[in-house]
Amino acid sequence: MAGNMIVGQQPDAVEVGARIYMAGGNAVDAAIATGFAQGVLDQMMCGIGGYGVMQVYAPARGAHESITFLAQAPGAVREGMWEDLLEYETRDGFGFVLKGKINEVGHKSVAVPGSVRGFHYAHQKFGRLPWKDVLAPAIRMATDGYRVQNFEFTYRMADDSLGRMPTNEKLRFTPDCARLFYEADGAQRRPGSLVKNPDLAKTLAEIAANGPDAFYKGRIAEAISADFRKNDGFLGAADLANYRIEVEQPVWGEYRGHRIAVTPPPNSGAIVLRMLHTLEQFDLKALGHNSPDYIRVLAEAMKRAQALKDEVITDPRLAPTRLDDIIGRTAAKADADAIKRGDRAHVQRAVAKEAADTTHLTALDRDGMAVALTHTNGMQSGVVTPGLGFMYNGQLGSYDPRPGRTQSLAPHKRRVSSMTPTIVFRGDKPHLILGAPGGSNIPMAIAQVIVNVIDHGMSVVEAVSAQRVSATSDVIDVGARIPTYTCEALAQMGYKTARSSQSFTVARVHAIMIDGDKVTGGADPAGGGMALVV
Repeated sequence: MAGNMIVGQQPDAVEVGARIYMAGGNAVDAAIATGFAQGVLDQMMCGIGGYGVMQVYAPARGAHESITFLAQAPGAVREGMWEDLLEYETRDGFGFVLKGKINEVGHKSVAVPGSVRGFHYAHQKFGRLPWKDVLAPAIRMATDGYRVQNFEFTYRMADDSLGRMPTNEKLRFTPDCARLFYEADGAQRRPGSLVKNPDLAKTLAEIAANGPDAFYKGRIAEAISADFRKNDGFLGAADLANYRIEVEQPVWGEYRGHRIAVTPPPNSGAIVLRMLHTLEQFDLKALGHNSPDYIRVLAEAMKRAQALKDEVITDPRLAPTRLDDIIGRTAAKADADAIKRGDRAHVQRAVAKEAADTTHLTALDRDGMAVALTHTNGMQSGVVTPGLGFMYNGQLGSYDPRPGRTQSLAPHKRRVSSMTPTIVFRGDKPHLILGAPGGSNIPMAIAQVIVNVIDHGMSVVEAVSAQRVSATSDVIDVGARIPTYTCEALAQMGYKTARSSQSFTVARVHAIMIDGDKVTGGADPAGGGMALVV
């Protein structure tokens, strides 16, 4: 390769990855350092209180792994314990609104974090630089301070249109959380404001010195469990000490002669493959990019994939998923035939009424090592333990409070994740490395960017910038760059659309394209990120 590349949403974090390359690090070193930095800069999206999944392709070592470090429910939860509090399910199927918002904010919303274990495993297996050097930039950032970014501020100020608690209310839940987002007089920290977080710097320094056991078994774990006991939360010392990641082989599919590697369940890579295997049976280019007929075909493939995700995929440790039922060619052909007949799929929701968010980075080094890393807090819990400096995930808000379902709340269970870091191979070499934040819209966005490149011949920048659509329910979500006359044509076909006022919608894809010796990167314009090559 001509150079090393890193692509991500937060420019200052992307620069951390570039500097790691300059210091002699490889793609995993750069990805992990960037991930830790993202957790300092953007605690609403991710951090050491969160979780994620990554795909690492290391041809020089003959390795290709999916590393899953999802959050899991603490052992103290009970299936059905919140069933009588259910008000409705959010439209995208990612969350459930309960009376009193008990699952959305506070200590009862927190699941067991996985990011520190996942990052450490990947670094120890594939990294080149010392562990402490990989954490050093994030520690300096927390100590010296970082500037509030415009996207982070805008996200914080937005209301959740699906009825969840507004983000700003969550961020005031604990004093230590509020100090990260508000001035001493209670005013919002605005873009450009300098924020220092010495508590997080100290926490990261302990992890740098002592590895993940500092977080899961040491002083940090003791502080976490004491805080949750005091505040009647579910997370306990045993949950942290017993947490384990999953290391597996990727799941493979094909699209128009390209091989597609995705991460296995309970991640949503199989859903991407189902959509691609269905869409392969249509001449998408002839339909015209984002024409009414094109959007109809996309939406019907998406709805069928979403319904499968809701009904079939669960934690494989508890109930194995039959992958062929999802990605098999026979099932995909049946979907395509139904779409060609004009059949409309239905996505079932509990009452009808994703504001959750995440972050992603993509890295490639000159030796051909490729990393696609997506990590998240799921939703914001608003909880920061005094003295530790990081916010926990709010993942319990995404579990189904009704018992006996694939996503039901249960002890030690991992809920299905929409995250799907993906690598597209042309022949035996990577052609496209990509992933995205964006809740249930992630698989829909990944599939469209792949189609944009392969079917429409777009560059990587064009592919991530083109207007996308999403159908995670019976409503088709579109952005402001989809004309109203297109929505009117869809209405005449019997489809309801929800047109956003924003120009860039449906997740935020960050991708790297390799074409021979040429390497280009595309950062989704919606997130204000960037691509750097060094």
